[in-house]
Amino acid sequence: MKVVLMGTPEFVVPIFESVSAKHDVLAVFTRGPKPVGRKHIMTKSPVHIWAESKGYPVYHKTSEYNFSPDMVVVVAYGAILRENVLKSAPCINIHPSLLPLYRGPSPIKTAIINGDSESGVCLMRVTPELDAGDVYMCRKFEIGPDDTNSDIESLVSKIGAEMLDEYMSNTDMYPPMTQLGNPTYTRKFTGADEIIDWSKPPMEIHNLVRALGAGRTKINGQDVKILKTKLNDNKLEIVTLQPAGKNPMDWKSFVNGLHGSNIEFGK
Repeated sequence: MKVVLMGTPEFVVPIFESVSAKHDVLAVFTRGPKPVGRKHIMTKSPVHIWAESKGYPVYHKTSEYNFSPDMVVVVAYGAILRENVLKSAPCINIHPSLLPLYRGPSPIKTAIINGDSESGVCLMRVTPELDAGDVYMCRKFEIGPDDTNSDIESLVSKIGAEMLDEYMSNTDMYPPMTQLGNPTYTRKFTGADEIIDWSKPPMEIHNLVRALGAGRTKINGQDVKILKTKLNDNKLEIVTLQPAGKNPMDWKSFVNGLHGSNIEFGK
């Protein structure tokens, strides 16, 4: 099968690797390089780097799309598809939620922040309306109480690659199904969402850190990122943190550096 691949982040790479092993990749579309780090170094996306390593032509704008594949595979591309893409071939998307729940840009993070213990992966047809297309198959998975966004992305990558392989091997076996139920929508999270409100229950703070990868706060006047937490008898324990300008460290090492000072959060 001749395919065009569209995706951007790291967890998409194993999925595209699986597809490329059995199908003819005509082109790869991914978001353009972005400034990263304090020095704002322009950095290519993980999918871009992978595609170049395979020798596939890489594009950043769907206005440049001029292909006639048998299928377009879309996973976390990060942009609405133009009509020229949607009309060129069936556009199949791996969406990490049990649709119509959590349509939009951040289904995994939203599920974790909400404290969900279950989610899923849906294989669906891309349509002009956001994540509203017919579904070909769905598979559920459990979310553990300490699973992070990265953990779930890795799981989705594995499940999604398996589902896509099954579907592309025999598309006639999987007739489209209309989504049933009332849709809910997610939004993009920003740096402001990372700021910890210490008046919130411990579970909510724990969910925020594991969903967003970090929670930002001040401890004794220092800007600090909380990188990992755990719950013990419904009490929040800080496992790993990173003071501004320093390397990540465990909580004990950080406290030792305070030399016996009282600990004040958010100040």
